[in-house]
Amino acid sequence: MSNLLDVAGIGISFGGLKAVQNFSLSMPKGCLYGLIGPNGAGKTTVFNLLTGVYRAQTGTITLDGVRVEGLPPHQIAAAGLSRTFQNIRLFGDLTVLDNVKLACHLRGSHSMLATMLRTAGFQAQEGAITARAMDMLGVFGLERLAGEQARNLPYGDQRRLEICRALATEPKVLLLDEPAAGMNPSEKKSLAETIRQIRERFGLAVLLIEHDMGLVMEICQQITVLDHGEVIAVGTPEQVQSNPKVIEAYLGAAEPAAADAVEAGGAAAASSAGGAHGAA
Repeated sequence: MSNLLDVAGIGISFGGLKAVQNFSLSMPKGCLYGLIGPNGAGKTTVFNLLTGVYRAQTGTITLDGVRVEGLPPHQIAAAGLSRTFQNIRLFGDLTVLDNVKLACHLRGSHSMLATMLRTAGFQAQEGAITARAMDMLGVFGLERLAGEQARNLPYGDQRRLEICRALATEPKVLLLDEPAAGMNPSEKKSLAETIRQIRERFGLAVLLIEHDMGLVMEICQQITVLDHGEVIAVGTPEQVQSNPKVIEAYLGAAEPAAADAVEAGGAAAASSAGGAHGAA
């Protein structure tokens, strides 16, 4: 299977700090991939490099056969790579519907003149965008809140709205930066199912940063582990959770008791996932 996203040796330094070094990743279409590591490992920096917030100083980023490193964020989004943020960045004063409509406009084709004159073509396209935005809200159970200001939504709904807005840009690869942060166990369970459904429904690849190891081990097919800006492990959830370097990165010296504890926790996560890995 050919890869949809190929990242080869990207890196960036801030002064004397090597924030990310020689990071590589290959994602085929439809895969659900995890990116994990301790706090400060460089995970969000990788997202910023992939989406053009930071310009990679080394390496290449190829999306569906097209090199995108060095492009500004809006061009990378148009190429098919969209993201959510660790700290929610909705347009709080706009309605839920308008947040999603703005994202839909990335694929619109209005001319300035048609917009000013509000031509029949403009009105037809606006109607189609509104209908599509409502459909997207329906996927996340948010259509009943379409007229609410985004800032007034409960935290869990704001998280879902941000994912919905990212999906409305019609990405080929969706990057989710800690989507379960601040959610209760019930919301996390619902989120896991939603992530599986959107991957299948929209036929895209998902790259997930998440600190909830139970969620990662349950839904991800492949995982890359970062520590101090460097990749220390790549593999399936089972391979990663028993890797001595990963155990050491999370718990310090990998003494036998610590290793046994991590492996036992990983086994529990795998058991709770049931057949999720086979279905993914």
